[in-house]
Amino acid sequence: MSRYAMLVLAIGAVLGVGVAGGLVASLGGGSPAVGSGQYRGSEVPGGITMRDFSLRNYDGRSVRSSDLAGRVTLLTFLDSQCTESCPVIAWTVARTIDTLTPAERQGVRAVAISTDPAEDTERSVRSFLEENRALGRLLYLGGGEPERELRRVWDDFDVLSSLESGEDTLHSAPVRIYDRSGEWVTTLHAGADLTEANLAYDVRVALRSGGDES
Repeated sequence: MSRYAMLVLAIGAVLGVGVAGGLVASLGGGSPAVGSGQYRGSEVPGGITMRDFSLRNYDGRSVRSSDLAGRVTLLTFLDSQCTESCPVIAWTVARTIDTLTPAERQGVRAVAISTDPAEDTERSVRSFLEENRALGRLLYLGGGEPERELRRVWDDFDVLSSLESGEDTLHSAPVRIYDRSGEWVTTLHAGADLTEANLAYDVRVALRSGGDES
């Protein structure tokens, strides 16, 4: 999907997913839809693995993509100033983590990457996570990092940032699931197929596939 199509999906977070779906379809990019395979989220191209990154969590701890190896990873892109899709995503991801058994939680990591590192200060991110009951459940990376480093990550994951759009609420906000082997297996979208039930279901499918547990 092109970055222009990503912009249309971001607009859908504000105008409604039906509007976004129609616009994306008109661009030939397809719209978020429940996949026909084993996952409830949208189908994704096969064989795409987690891109390399090394970013700081809001608490100063360094997190590398290699640290996620052997675990199912929920990856999304947020802006702590966003008042539309971001609170919904953070809340849903956190509640989903809470529904997992202790053994399942050991095999899962939920990660958000900032789409506006200058505004995503430690104070702003912590407040956002607390308000959405996601503190301790969702890593929030990249706040305060150099813009050039985040631009490289956005490009690698082919997402539109709120810094680039100029609007806190206008950015790519997929919830991607990577299995234990690091392969991207499905994507869920706020306002479409992102629910606690769907996310928990897809996490459990991914836990049962994609390589051995570390």
